[in-house]
Amino acid sequence: MANVGAVVSSIRNIMRQDRGISGDAQRLEQLGWMLFLKIMDDKDQELEVIRDNYISVIPKKFQWRNWAADPEGLTGNELLSFIDSNEANNKGLFATLRNISSPANPKRAMIVKEVFDGSNNYMKSGYEMRKVINKLNEIDFTKSEDKHIFGNIYESILQELRDAGNKGEYYTPRAVTQLMTQMTNPKLGEKVLDPAAGTGGFLTAAIDHVRGHYVKTVDDEAILQTTITGWELKPVAYVLGLTNLILHEIDVPDYHYIDSLKKEYNSIGKKDQVDVILANPPFGASIADGVETNFPATYRCKESADLFVILMLQLLKPNGRCAIVLPDGSITGEGVKARIREKLLTDCNLHTIVRLPQSTFFPATVSTNLLFFEKGQPTREIWYYEHKLPEGQKSYSKTKPIQFDEFKPLIDWWDNRAENDLAWKVNVDDLNNWDLDIKNGKSETFEEMLDSKSCIESFEKSLENIHKLISDIKQSI
Repeated sequence: MANVGAVVSSIRNIMRQDRGISGDAQRLEQLGWMLFLKIMDDKDQELEVIRDNYISVIPKKFQWRNWAADPEGLTGNELLSFIDSNEANNKGLFATLRNISSPANPKRAMIVKEVFDGSNNYMKSGYEMRKVINKLNEIDFTKSEDKHIFGNIYESILQELRDAGNKGEYYTPRAVTQLMTQMTNPKLGEKVLDPAAGTGGFLTAAIDHVRGHYVKTVDDEAILQTTITGWELKPVAYVLGLTNLILHEIDVPDYHYIDSLKKEYNSIGKKDQVDVILANPPFGASIADGVETNFPATYRCKESADLFVILMLQLLKPNGRCAIVLPDGSITGEGVKARIREKLLTDCNLHTIVRLPQSTFFPATVSTNLLFFEKGQPTREIWYYEHKLPEGQKSYSKTKPIQFDEFKPLIDWWDNRAENDLAWKVNVDDLNNWDLDIKNGKSETFEEMLDSKSCIESFEKSLENIHKLISDIKQSI
C-alpha cells in the first residue's frame, strides 16, 4: 500500500514546478479531476468483470488505463495536446468529456460532464503532468484491503484545503460524522440527504452504517443505491465527494453541483422531503446575492448556517430525523436568529444538544454544537451533554484530532439518560427568547465555588502581605 501522505506531498512538490498552477486552489482542482478519472476507470474495470455487456461512458481513448496507466506513456507537448486540444477533428479530453452523452447510461455520463464542466487543466508542462500521473498510479484503489485509502487521501487533501485559506467549511472530523450517523440511525429504504455535502463524509458514513446493519441481500443493496443524496456548491469539494461515493460502491451517485440555498423554498413539496438529514452547513460563509429572498421574509438573513436550518426544516418529512453541526452564534442571538430557533423548537423535538470543545474543528477555534431533532412534535425539554477533551489534553490538533472512542460515555448515556456533571436537562418553558446557549448549572456552581474560594484565599494572602509590610515599616521606624 502506498504511503498516501507521501504521494500527496510529492504531487504538491511536482505541481509547484509547473508555471500554470498559481496557488493551492488550482492545484487542488487539478488533483480533483485526475483522481476522479483514475477512480472512475478503476470502478469501470470492476463493473466490466461483474456485469455482462457493461460499457464505460468514457470513450476508450480517454479511459485512464489507455493513456495514463503506462509510466512510459504520453508526456510533454503530446500529453498537453491530448488533454487540451479543441481542434474539430482532434478534440482533447476536456472538450470531449464536457460534451459527453450516453443513451445507455445517461446519469453516469451526466456525472462525468458535471465534473469537467466545473474543472480546468492548469498545468502547462506535459512532463510535470506525467510525473503527477505516475505518482497517482502508485495508489491501487481496486484492492479490497486498501478500501479506506481514499479516506486517507482526502484527509490529506482537506488538510491542504484548510491550509489554503477559507476552505475549512468542507471538513468534519470523521469521529463526529460517525457519532452523528450512529445516533440518528438511518435505516434501509430511508432517504438520506446532506445539502452541504462537501467531500461526502456524512453520506459515506450513512452508506457504511446502512450496509453494516441492514443490507443483507442484493435487493437490499439496490435499495441503498437509490437513497443517498448530496448537494455541494464548491467545485473541488464536489469532485472529491463524487469520487468518494463512487469509491463507496455507489454506481451512479445522486450527487449534485448546486447551491442548496438557491432552492426555491416554497417549491419544496412532499416528493422532495427526506427521512434523514446529516449535515455540517457552512457557517460564516458568504451567500450569493439575493439568495435570502428564496426564504419567508421573517427568516431572511445573511448567515448561511441559519438559512440552512430553515431549509432543512422544510426538507424533512414529518417524523424525519436530523443531526447537524451549528456554531454558538446560531444557538443564541436576537431577531431573526431567535425566530429561526422558535420555528425549530415549535416544529421539531430538539431532544439533544452535544456541546463540543472549541478546538474540535481544528484549526478553526469556534465553539460548536451537535443538534439532534425530529420533525413533527414541539420540543418539551432538551438534554445537553458536554463532551470534554481527553484528560491531560489541552486542545485538539492536527496530530491529536478527536477520536470516536472518546464518545463512549456519551453513547452509553444516550439510551439511559440521567443528569450528571456532563449532562443536564432544560425545560423549553425556561428558555429566554429561545436561547439555547445553556451552561450546566451543576458544573457552573462548582466553578463559581472554586472561583469564590480562590478569591478569598487571594484576598487573605494580600492581607497577610499588607500586615507584614506595616510590621516591617514599624520596626524600621
